[in-house]
Amino acid sequence: MKFDEFFDYHLNTKHSYFSVRNYPNRLSWENQPMVFKSYDSFEKYELDLDFINHSFLYYIAGLSAKKIYPNVEYYLRINPSAGALYPNEIYFQSRNNENIKDGIYHFDIKSSSITLLKEITNDGIEPLLNYKYKVNGFIFFISSLYFRSSWKYKNRALRYCLLDSGHLLGTLEASSFLHDKKYKIIYDFDKKALNKLFNFSNEEFFQASVVVGSNSLEEVEKVCNLDLPKVDGTYYFEENELIQEAYEKSLNIKQKHSQNLSPNFFYNKEIFKQTVFKRRSIRDFSLKAIKKDEFLKVLEILNEPITSDCDEAIDIYCVINRVVSMPLGLYKDNTYIKEGDFKTKAGYLCLEQDLGKDSAVTFFLTTKSKNYQAAYQKAGIIGHRLYLIANYLGYGCSGIGAYYDDEVCEFIEDNSMVLYALAIGN
Repeated sequence: MKFDEFFDYHLNTKHSYFSVRNYPNRLSWENQPMVFKSYDSFEKYELDLDFINHSFLYYIAGLSAKKIYPNVEYYLRINPSAGALYPNEIYFQSRNNENIKDGIYHFDIKSSSITLLKEITNDGIEPLLNYKYKVNGFIFFISSLYFRSSWKYKNRALRYCLLDSGHLLGTLEASSFLHDKKYKIIYDFDKKALNKLFNFSNEEFFQASVVVGSNSLEEVEKVCNLDLPKVDGTYYFEENELIQEAYEKSLNIKQKHSQNLSPNFFYNKEIFKQTVFKRRSIRDFSLKAIKKDEFLKVLEILNEPITSDCDEAIDIYCVINRVVSMPLGLYKDNTYIKEGDFKTKAGYLCLEQDLGKDSAVTFFLTTKSKNYQAAYQKAGIIGHRLYLIANYLGYGCSGIGAYYDDEVCEFIEDNSMVLYALAIGN
C-alpha cells in the first residue's frame, strides 16, 4: 500500500525532525480550555459505590487523585489522557438498571454524579444504532470537545481525541470485566443525527458507542427531541477547519468486519480493581529487565479480541530492549523481523524521549485501515490494555502520542499509518 492511499489528514499531521523544530507549539495559557462539562440546570445523582451499577460507571472515568500546584489543581482520572487535557465526554442511556432511573444521562465527572437529561419510557436512542427493540442495560456514547486538545496539539489533536476515546473504551472494557457485563463497541451509527439530537455545534462530536446490555422483545420509538441547551464545555474555543473536515471525511464506515468474540482475561479481580484505580503514566524507567514469561502475558492480553461491529487490523511492533532471555531486536506477530540493539533508535523515533530508549519494550501500533476513526480508537484500546497489564504485573507504562511518523515506517520497513507508541518497563 502506498502512502498516498492513506487518509489525507493523517498524512498532513505527521511529525518529522524538521517539523518539530520549525513549527513548535506555543501555548496561549490565558485561553486554556476547561476540562469538565456540566449540565448544571438538570437533576444530578451522586454515584454511590455500594451500588453495582454506580460502581460500574465510576470505574469507567471516575476521579482517582488530585494534584495541587501553585494556583492550580489537577484532577486525575481512571482513564489517561494526552497532556491531561481530557477532550472526551460520556453520555449514556440507562434502561432497567437497578438504582438508576430510566433515561438519557451525561456523566458529570468532576462531581462524580450522573445528570439526567431526559427520562425515557417507550422511546430511546436505540434506533440511531439501527436497533428495533429496547436494550435493557446501558448504551454509551463518547464525544470529543476537540479544542481541549487542539489548544496544545494543534492540527494533530484529532489523533489524540481518538486515542483518548480508545482509552475510555478500554476503561469501559475493564469495568465490564470487573462487574461481569458483556459489551459491544459500535462505530457504525448515525453520528450526525446524534450530534444534532444533543444540540452540539461544531465544537463537539460523537465518535463511538458501546452497548452493555441485551435486546428485549419490546419495540422502541426513536427519541426525537432532548430539548437540550448549548452547554459550554471548554470556556474558550478556536475553530480548526482541518480537524472538522477530517472528522466529516472519516465518518462513513467502509467494508466493516465485526468481531463477535469476547476477550478472556486472566486477572484476579480484586487485584485488577486496584490496578484500574491506581493506574498512572510512568515518567522514567530504571533500566532493569522484565521477565520473558511476563512479556508473553502482555502480548496475550493485547491480542485478545475486542468485541465490535468494525474490527480493524492493527499491527503491533515491539522493540525489545530489556527482556530476560530474549535477544534484542524488532518483533512482530510473535516473530523477530530484525535483530539488533535498537534502544537508541527507539528513543529517537519517540521524538528523542528517554522513555523510548530506557524502556524494557517500546511498542509501535500501525494500521492500513480505511476506517480511520475505528482503527485509531482500537489502538487506544490496545494501549489501555497495555497500561493495565503492565501495572498489574508491577511494571510501569507510558503512552507516547508523538513520534517521527515516516522514520518509524522506515525502521519497521512497512508503509503504514503509525497510530501510537508506548513504552513499558521497571
